[in-house]
Amino acid sequence: MSSRRATLWRALLALVVVGVSLYVALTTPARLGLDLRGGTRIVLETQDSPEVRADAAATDRALEVLRRRVDGLGVAEPSLARSGERRIVVELPGVQDPRKAAEVIGRTAQLTFHAVTATADGPTAEGPTAGGPTADGPATGGPTASGATGSPAGTRAADGSRSLPDPDAPGRHLRLAPPALTGDGVKGAEAVLDTRTGRGWSIDLSFRGSAADAWAKLTSDAACAGPGDPARRVAIVLDERIISAPGIQDSVACGHGIAGGSTQITGGFSADEARDLAALVEGGALPVPVKAIEQSTVGPSLGAEAIRASALAAVTGLLCTAVFIIAVYRLLGVLATVALALYGLISYAAVVALGATLTLPGLAGFVLAIGIAVDANVLVFERAREEYAKPGARVAGRERDLQRPLRTGFTKAWSAVADSNVTTLLAAGLLFAFATGPVKGFGVTLSIGVLASMVSAMVITRLLAEWAFRRPFVTRRPGLTGIATTGRLRARLTRRPPRLMRHRRRWLGVCAALLLLALSGIGVRGLDFGVEFTGGRVVQYTAAQHVDADAARAAVVRAGFPQAVVQSTGDAGVSVRTKETGDDRQQQIREALTTVTGEVSVERDDLIGPSLGSELRTYAVIALALAVAAQLLYLTLRFRWTYAAAAVTAMTQDVLLVLGLFAWLGKPVDSVFLAALLTVVGYSVNDTVVVLDRLRELRRAHRTADGAHLADRAVAQTLPRTVNTGMGALFVLTALACLGGDSLTDFSVALLAGVLVGTGSTVFTAMPVTLLLQERFPDRPQDTAPPGVRRAARPREHSGAVV
Repeated sequence: MSSRRATLWRALLALVVVGVSLYVALTTPARLGLDLRGGTRIVLETQDSPEVRADAAATDRALEVLRRRVDGLGVAEPSLARSGERRIVVELPGVQDPRKAAEVIGRTAQLTFHAVTATADGPTAEGPTAGGPTADGPATGGPTASGATGSPAGTRAADGSRSLPDPDAPGRHLRLAPPALTGDGVKGAEAVLDTRTGRGWSIDLSFRGSAADAWAKLTSDAACAGPGDPARRVAIVLDERIISAPGIQDSVACGHGIAGGSTQITGGFSADEARDLAALVEGGALPVPVKAIEQSTVGPSLGAEAIRASALAAVTGLLCTAVFIIAVYRLLGVLATVALALYGLISYAAVVALGATLTLPGLAGFVLAIGIAVDANVLVFERAREEYAKPGARVAGRERDLQRPLRTGFTKAWSAVADSNVTTLLAAGLLFAFATGPVKGFGVTLSIGVLASMVSAMVITRLLAEWAFRRPFVTRRPGLTGIATTGRLRARLTRRPPRLMRHRRRWLGVCAALLLLALSGIGVRGLDFGVEFTGGRVVQYTAAQHVDADAARAAVVRAGFPQAVVQSTGDAGVSVRTKETGDDRQQQIREALTTVTGEVSVERDDLIGPSLGSELRTYAVIALALAVAAQLLYLTLRFRWTYAAAAVTAMTQDVLLVLGLFAWLGKPVDSVFLAALLTVVGYSVNDTVVVLDRLRELRRAHRTADGAHLADRAVAQTLPRTVNTGMGALFVLTALACLGGDSLTDFSVALLAGVLVGTGSTVFTAMPVTLLLQERFPDRPQDTAPPGVRRAARPREHSGAVV
């Protein structure tokens, strides 16, 4: 009855999870990251001002100002969030001009209104008077350049009076009184097109409360000055630049001013200039200055291509994996394939339901988690094969029972599945904590994939298998199930078990030689740190014709960038990496490339400030160190410390071998590589844990047996699982490397190398180190006693436990 009740609960759980996942997947659209749908991502850092410290409260106020500005720009579905105490992450989908976005949202936008006292030839010199243009509206100004009048150089006194360039008379300055009111008093700002009088675009301002009275007094005092007197003008200043200096019309009486609490800024604005200025004024002034420390732009075509390539890689990898496990495990392979398809549905629905942003590395995390889901199924199936092959599984005069080995396989595999998945979750958690941008999405989707794989393998696959194994058609044909045959590899290992641990010191010597080769690559060639870790700018261009890398490099050098690294990407692409450069200098590079390649378009633009690059490099080291420490702590709790030390030794070797490979190949070490490296950490420990778990089980069953013999048996019994799981992962990673596009090629290469060296290090590093440590620090009697014996030694009354 208890078995039927457990099956019923599993069926109910599976039905609810699949039903909810299907509903969410069909009704909720995915939230795509900028690297998939195109747009601009800017990371701003607040700076201390003389008056205000840039703490979390000031950053929150700046965030609200930026949010109002972005809303004023009309960007669809923008995202603004504080990161840490002093950083603000701004994501603007569809915005392909980072110069415009950074200029609008990053300006301090300190708006002030001043009375004009006089004109001057320079910042401090007195000069002849000159009147500004007279308006026929409430208050209008002469033409302004809205940022094109040159440097706003001038002088500023302690009381706020200042001297700034006159926008209506180049070369002249206006001497301004202290501010009469600030942008805080502006109630609203709107860009309007005057089609009646033909003045073009202007900005209508409205004032609130006392600011309306201050505006009336300011214009009242200006109206008392005579015609042509500079004092008849009112200066509107934005960020220490006069954007308009209108004259008061003659109809405004002295002592009365302009009532109604509104005015208008005119000056030959274009539509974009008027909207941007209105957004700045509407949003208000930033409480503290901000500085862009990271900037990334992705074209929409690049994002669409990434989605197509990732989807193709996922489907190809899943199909190849499905064919492989069906060929190996027959009916169980078919059921596992159905569970894998449901795994994909559950994972996608979980990401959508949580509101997580799906990024390109996140898609790679989904594809990679397919291999993790296969691993859990393979562990169970291989355990079931072992149980079925035991002599006691046959009942005299009756067919072998299929249900018992299946249940035992799920029960005994649970420990290894849980331990291996926890180690992967530790790596994914570190990615989420220390990575930035799209790579953080990889940690999220990998974590969701691991948890979904547990549901698909341990619940859905078990439910389908138990149902199938009860069918008379299947019970009469056990060969169809996939557990009645041990497989060629297991049969060969049973006939001729390997004796690898006889030469354990020799294997350690070979591994040490490979490690020395990797370290020499790091020392001789060095690591090519990506722009995320060094700071700088990388722009990827696409041309309409074939791009010659040498010609493009020569053009960039002629433009004044001799240190730039220019590389061709594909047939019609070129990437240019420079030290941190502004948007104007980047435009010079683009124009230089146009002379040799024709018209070029920006597909991707990444800018990292040097301070952020140094910080990310430090975070990368911390993440790797914490990964080692976390795995060591967890394995020490789950196993004996000698096992944990051996697993961490093999894991460290794998990390160094992958780093050495990238050093010798000259491939970049960037944030995506860091994601791959931490995944290698999880996979390496995952593989080692399975073998160590089997070794621990054998030592408890054969406490007096030779350690090397038990280690060889543990390797032989788990090798089929290692090979089958590795093949599933290799199918997926090869599909990603070949079909996933340039963005995922290096990521896939790192993981392919990690899977291969991780499989080898388990056998040739972890097991020999375990034996050497066990010889030096032998087990205590309670360490090798079976769990039931240890529990029986300390019985507790009324515990309800059955021993």
